[in-house]
Amino acid sequence: MRQLFKDYEVRQYVVQVVFSVTFAFSCTMFELIIFEILGVLNSTSRYFHWKLNLYVILLVLIFVVPFYIGYFVVSNIRLLQRQRLLFSCVVWFTFMYFFWKLGDPFPILSPKHGILSIEQLISRVGVIGVTLMALLSGFGAVNCPYTYMSYFLRNVTDSDILALERRLLQTMDMIVSKKKRIAMTRRQMYQRGEEQNKQTGFWGMIKSVTSSPSGSENLSVIQQEVDALEELSRQLFLETVDLQATKERIEYSKTFQGKYFNFLGYFFSIYCVWKIFMATINIVFDRVGKTDPVTRGIEITVNYLGIQFDVKFWSQHISFILVGIIIVTSIRGLLITLTKFFYAISSSKSSNVIVLVLAQIMGMYFVSSVLLMRMSMPLEYRTIVTEVLGELQFNFYHRWFDVIFLVSALSSILFLYLAHKQAPEKHMTL
Repeated sequence: MRQLFKDYEVRQYVVQVVFSVTFAFSCTMFELIIFEILGVLNSTSRYFHWKLNLYVILLVLIFVVPFYIGYFVVSNIRLLQRQRLLFSCVVWFTFMYFFWKLGDPFPILSPKHGILSIEQLISRVGVIGVTLMALLSGFGAVNCPYTYMSYFLRNVTDSDILALERRLLQTMDMIVSKKKRIAMTRRQMYQRGEEQNKQTGFWGMIKSVTSSPSGSENLSVIQQEVDALEELSRQLFLETVDLQATKERIEYSKTFQGKYFNFLGYFFSIYCVWKIFMATINIVFDRVGKTDPVTRGIEITVNYLGIQFDVKFWSQHISFILVGIIIVTSIRGLLITLTKFFYAISSSKSSNVIVLVLAQIMGMYFVSSVLLMRMSMPLEYRTIVTEVLGELQFNFYHRWFDVIFLVSALSSILFLYLAHKQAPEKHMTL
């Protein structure tokens, strides 16, 4: 709470509890996956906790959080405050209608399941969560090398920053001088108006009606010039801040840590190209892996080197490490993204709604992570996850992830290319 909401106080206790419960049960699902690999607790006990965890997280995501989002949205509208409970129910029923209709176009489960079965709920949550994961993964796979690699940094010198700062100061001086002219002109007009009010009689009245105050036409022209200069000053200020940040990144890239991240950028760029290539292959040939990546990689290495190796033993331990890394990076990455998002759009009135929306996104994200992480686990550890989640069309979710990932990655490449290309042109224009 201190880290995420330090700038905006979330006073509603129910919002804090809902967010904390969602985060706790989301992390508990990852904990149960680790317990499954390590063999902690009895299998029946793990199965019970899996079921309990899923029922609670689905109850929160489908019933509690959407209702409170509608409640706090309605509470911020004055006309609806007296009947906010009624309108909150209307908002929740609207959410449930679209949430249920979401499953119609997708082959997400077998038709034999009932309307109120857990598979009906998980399958729809999975579609939303997998779409969100694929969008974030596609953008992250492209943005990470773009951010870390010094190759994409434009050359910025101290003279460039000084020239831009000089232009900014000149623009501010022009704004101040023109605002002084506006103030002096208005003062002169006010003084002339007082003199005209002192003139009495018929001719004074005719003169005041027929003559327009001098300088009134110039005021509108000068005000338009001031507005244009203020807009230019805002652009110059943002460009100055951008140049300062770029110069700091250039200096940071020369340090040991900066060189390390630059190397990571090249590594992630290769990974991004490979991931896009594999996603394309999976989509074109309708292919889904049957063996987890760790076991498959060890088998290829052992067969290639021709050595004696206990594949089952080492695949268990390496899978545990890999799943642990995926869990930690997923939680950390999502919380960092949610924190930035919260700081960017939150306000005193909308903070409760934003926190509940973040809780909804976080819960769906983590439920979908379990759906997709199942493929990274050896076959003997997938069994209980498959039993708990039900007879879902797991292959569909992996294909859907590949499609959305490919669209997101290619769109991010195009967006970053245009942004990188327009940055020098904008600098030259300013």
